[in-house]
Amino acid sequence: MVRKQVPPLPSLRFIGLTCDIRRHGQADGPIDVEAAGPEWLNPADRAAGYAMDIVLHYTDYYFFTPYVYPSSWPEDDAVRQIISLLVVTNLGAAAIYLLFGMFSYYFIFDHMLKKHPQYLPNQVQREIKYALKSMPWMSIPTVALFFAEVRGYSKLYNNIEDSHYGWFGVIFSMASFLFFTDMCIYWIHRFLHHRLLYKRLHKPHHTWKIATPFASHAFHPVDGFLQSIPYHIYPFLFPLHKLVYLGLYIFVNIWTVSIHDGNYRVPKVLEEVINGAAHHTDHHLYFDYNYGQYFTLWDRIGGSYKCPSAYEGKGPHDYLRKLTAEGKLCSSSSNGRAAIENDSKEE
Repeated sequence: MVRKQVPPLPSLRFIGLTCDIRRHGQADGPIDVEAAGPEWLNPADRAAGYAMDIVLHYTDYYFFTPYVYPSSWPEDDAVRQIISLLVVTNLGAAAIYLLFGMFSYYFIFDHMLKKHPQYLPNQVQREIKYALKSMPWMSIPTVALFFAEVRGYSKLYNNIEDSHYGWFGVIFSMASFLFFTDMCIYWIHRFLHHRLLYKRLHKPHHTWKIATPFASHAFHPVDGFLQSIPYHIYPFLFPLHKLVYLGLYIFVNIWTVSIHDGNYRVPKVLEEVINGAAHHTDHHLYFDYNYGQYFTLWDRIGGSYKCPSAYEGKGPHDYLRKLTAEGKLCSSSSNGRAAIENDSKEE
């Protein structure tokens, strides 16, 4: 039988607990876990089981431990974990935002929309600047929740066998995650449109009437965090596989980019179900409709559903074609005038 070898890491993390190698007198060299047997672990670690935290493990092993932190600073130290999570969260969020935003902007977004009268001067630069300024502030409460996950307070698990229903439970959790977060975000989003909160928190995101993919994360920090809360509280309420959680976290960020890309193509059979870019474009234009994130269900229940104007031949592209046909397409110097007028009406 092939023995499983654990690389000579400073520590092994077990769902928020750390089994320090030095604590067991094994400072150097790989450890044969099967030969050592479960008695190698202390009682608390044995109870927790083997479930390495994915992101912190790899960043510690390949970067933080050898190049950043002193060897005397244990990996399970709370302050070290918080600092690492702040760095990883900010860099990861910026990377996902910029990489997928750039891909969508250059390969999916229709640049003809930049000629729309409600597209603002230097809008892309302003969207990116606003998003990157907000992310560090959003990361502070986010890291607090990630820290609780790392310390073992969530219901995240590492192995399929840990799911009571096996693969069915894992697949079901994906669907339930999407429906749960869609429901919560609908009501949070709608709450942010209340007159007492809208101008202070959510209005900055509606600056972008004709949004680009870079508007996807251009939120006021409080607004951005509030709408992300459902993603973070789900694994504290329901069991979820760690890899699935990581994949869903990336997916929701990509989805957020996609509903701002101005590409309205959705399979015909799903147009009534999926809250895509066409629906969200109308939300930016008309404010009080289509609050949902993935589906139209809660907009229909809440009476806020609006059939996308693009599906009725009245969307931004149709308006541009009309202006072009009439020879009235706004010059770049007048871009944003209509958006400013709409802002004043909204106030």
